[in-house]
Amino acid sequence: MTADATPALVEDRQTAAGPRVRRRSPYPRYLAGKVAGAAVSLLAVLVTSFFLFRLIPGDPVKTMTGGRQVSAEQLAAYREEFGLDLPLWRQFTDYCGKALTGDFGTSYQFRAPVVDKITEALPNTLLLTGTAFVLYTALGIFLGTRSAWRRGGLGDRVNTGLALTLYSIPSFWLGLLLIIVLSVGIGPLPGLFPTGGMESGGEEGFGHVLDVAHHLVLPVVTLVAVEYGQTLLVTRSALLDEMGSDYLTTARAKGLRDDLVRRRHAVPNALLPTVTLIFINLGRTVAGVILVETVFSWPGLGGLFYQALSVPDLPLVQGLFFVFAAAVILMNTLADLVYPLLDPRVAR
Repeated sequence: MTADATPALVEDRQTAAGPRVRRRSPYPRYLAGKVAGAAVSLLAVLVTSFFLFRLIPGDPVKTMTGGRQVSAEQLAAYREEFGLDLPLWRQFTDYCGKALTGDFGTSYQFRAPVVDKITEALPNTLLLTGTAFVLYTALGIFLGTRSAWRRGGLGDRVNTGLALTLYSIPSFWLGLLLIIVLSVGIGPLPGLFPTGGMESGGEEGFGHVLDVAHHLVLPVVTLVAVEYGQTLLVTRSALLDEMGSDYLTTARAKGLRDDLVRRRHAVPNALLPTVTLIFINLGRTVAGVILVETVFSWPGLGGLFYQALSVPDLPLVQGLFFVFAAAVILMNTLADLVYPLLDPRVAR
């Protein structure tokens, strides 16, 4: 057989065996399923937000009058202005049609578009919860990896016990305690921080930045103290599951230092559950923390939601609820889309 005949023979064998079939990546189908699930969830939230808050007792029109003597004609005019005189099904269809275009109506108490009120308060919430998110995520991952790597030691017992204790404390109770101790002062201990609000006023430039940072300390400390324990415990548990793996024993056998084994091999493979928690907490960052913002009178979305519930200001409550839920759904979907990049088996 000549050399010239060899390629022809190989070609004949490939033809007889049939063409090569390329395996299609499962990721596009996985992506489409997750996006479709998120869209269905958003529609469910849209419907739920309309009917749920109409179960709240009270007449929003009478609440808006502030107890003043108002004639029946004036009450009817208010109801007509806000569309409350329409049948429930008509209110629902109008709400859904406008919401799909980004219009959540007009706030009863502020007489302003709901989107404008949300846009106004959103930066304040992101400043508070975003700062706390970065701190408690970094602290939880760091202490969680240290505790797992030295499990059973004094540091592990102290970190785990403190995390469980703080995680079980209601955030509003801890916030009130910090206000009493560090804002009002006890005995000879003077008050060091403001009792609430975002700024004292009258400051400009760098002085304004310091003033906001001064008001930011106690609510951020409250959030970090309550939230870091969850990240610590999840990271610790995931890393403990990885520590018995064969590849870590191989890495140590190659002479790698313990710190390198932990940072380069164990921690990256144990971060999948922590990534889920990070994205969930990131979604809650947009939602804010209603109780903490209320306790510290922080002018964010959480405080705005509390004010809207007290009326009840139905358009504002519905708009905020949808934004809160949409942020969590979006972050969960992004977490699902990141999973296959960390572990390709997830998309199969």
